[in-house]
Amino acid sequence: MERTGPPARFSGLLAALSAALLVVGGLAASAPAAAAADTDLARNGGFEAGLDGWSCTGGSGAVVSTPTHGGTSALKATPAGSDNAECSQTVTVKPDSTYTLSAWVQGSYVYLGASGTGTTDVSTWTPSSPGWTQLATTFRTGAATTSVKIYTHGWYGTPTYYADDLTLVGPGGDPVAIPATPAGLRAGTITSSSVALSWTGSTGAAGYNVYQGGTKVLSVTGTSATVTGLAASTAYSFQVTATNSAGESAKSAAVTATTTAGGGGGGSGLPTHALVGYLHSSFANGSGYTRMADVPDSWDVIDLAFGEPTSVTSGDIRFSLCPVTECPNVESVAEFKAAIKAKQAAGKKVLISIGGQNGQVQLSTTAARDTFVSSVSKIIDDYGLDGLDIDFEGHSLSLNTGDTDFRSPTTPVIVNLISAVKTLKAKYGDKFVLTMAPETFFVQLGYQYYGSGPWGGQDPRAGAYLPVIHALRDDLTLLHVQDYNSGSIMGLDNQYHSMGGADFHIAMTDMLLTGFPVAGDTTKVFPALRPDQVSIGLPASTQAGNGYTSPIEVNKALNCLTKKADCGSYATHGTWPGLRGLMTWSINWDRFNNGEFSKNFDAYFGG
Repeated sequence: MERTGPPARFSGLLAALSAALLVVGGLAASAPAAAAADTDLARNGGFEAGLDGWSCTGGSGAVVSTPTHGGTSALKATPAGSDNAECSQTVTVKPDSTYTLSAWVQGSYVYLGASGTGTTDVSTWTPSSPGWTQLATTFRTGAATTSVKIYTHGWYGTPTYYADDLTLVGPGGDPVAIPATPAGLRAGTITSSSVALSWTGSTGAAGYNVYQGGTKVLSVTGTSATVTGLAASTAYSFQVTATNSAGESAKSAAVTATTTAGGGGGGSGLPTHALVGYLHSSFANGSGYTRMADVPDSWDVIDLAFGEPTSVTSGDIRFSLCPVTECPNVESVAEFKAAIKAKQAAGKKVLISIGGQNGQVQLSTTAARDTFVSSVSKIIDDYGLDGLDIDFEGHSLSLNTGDTDFRSPTTPVIVNLISAVKTLKAKYGDKFVLTMAPETFFVQLGYQYYGSGPWGGQDPRAGAYLPVIHALRDDLTLLHVQDYNSGSIMGLDNQYHSMGGADFHIAMTDMLLTGFPVAGDTTKVFPALRPDQVSIGLPASTQAGNGYTSPIEVNKALNCLTKKADCGSYATHGTWPGLRGLMTWSINWDRFNNGEFSKNFDAYFGG
């Protein structure tokens, strides 16, 4: 299982952008004189009233008395992590009208812009301004535009910037009224983990907020939404409000819906809390070879490591037992198959795991996709297995430039993998067990970065598992992200978390059970998974991988996630007693370490 760190910062990208600006020309334009009937519509543009009228992301904004351009106050905003320190306000405007936006700024990489114009959104910026520099841009509103958002922001990982004397000059708009409360809220399709909602739109609404049990869970622009990540056989209450630049309406009348029993993803034979482990079946390492018949009863899911391709792009997966020259105590194929049947008779699931650190798989063509399906099917049939574990690492999954929406991927290796797994699921039916073991780089890092980014320059593997997980979530039995061999990852608290303690597992798991905006885009939210679909992946010993976590810290993580106890400084977004359990690399290393991992699991869950 590969060691992979976070991507490099954007220094190369920023340098390229700076060079592009030098080619284009000047950084700022002087604001043209206003027409007599025009007025300054920006509220508190000089920040003399603090942050009144302004909203700054992540608490990044503050008002300071020095430096200032005019008056006694100015805005100070500091980017941090995935937050670019955007400070914005929504302004009422007139349709089919021209506006000039300007501000005085100071610092590195300061942006000024307007969005929601109804025509072409605009922005201007400076890559370096040690003294006060004026930025200005103009735009025309659309035929139906009555409000726009004006903003200023910095850039990721760059220093503090300052802004002052911001103006939006043009004809004043008519006052906007808070929209009426939406009517007709009703539940549509209901599954074991989701409820579809729809309602009648409110005149003047720019968007709608959906509330579950009084807590806002979604913001949408249309008159329908689907709330996901719900528990099976559970009653939920929903309400909806309408919003625009004037504010938010009162909540609608509540509608109650009860999710169905069971859940998708197969694997219904798993216990409420399951222990998943990888068995080194095709190779030996320092932990020694463990025969299938000698796998302790603690393990509920046994992943055979590994099925590997004949070449990176062939899609032709092969699996064989460890050679006797490498593993002197290896059993015969007949004994191995008989032991699998005995485990299954005892209620265990045995899967073929594809990939691993050395098994790079790139299904770049439909021919490779079809070969993958046929070759994996042959392994499953030959050994009588229960399903498939996808453990693609390294460069197996990578997003093409321009593939920016996890909900509708276009990269062939992603599209073909999804298609192949769906074909396997259809072939074997509801009892087919599907699990995945991605690294944090391919999942939680997607909160900050996704693929090569909107301008290129990022690692194209960042978040690359997200479209696969999302497309297969209804077929997915278990996701157990490898919370090891990982760089520090930002959680939903916008703080970086590091391996080895309860905090890392709490933060990483909370992201999966809460959902998160991908690359910080609140219009592209990766929905929460069901608790029964999630296990925490850890190394079984210090020899098994970086990020070993002691049993005491493992139990703290479980207490926090399932009981809201021992949480430390990280505040979870819920409590999930149905969390499925734990995964480890590996069964072999756990035996080498006197069963510390499995014994602790059994003691915690009463196994």
